[in-house]
Amino acid sequence: MRAGAVAAGTTLMMLLMSSPALALTRDDGDDPGPGLSVIDTIGLYVAAPIVLFAVIAGLVMVLDKSKKQV
Repeated sequence: MRAGAVAAGTTLMMLLMSSPALALTRDDGDDPGPGLSVIDTIGLYVAAPIVLFAVIAGLVMVLDKSKKQV
């Protein structure tokens, strides 16, 4: 119980004392590109990993050299 209270208190103090990231302030030379559309985002972060997983799993199954047990 005491360890949990110490961990929670330490985490709370770290969060309260940390400064903001200042992500909205532009730096010199900052040149952000155009944003992604919804279709691009879904394709990049959902469809591409699924397709990559399917290709790797398919290659593993096709190239499996172990003997089939009957």
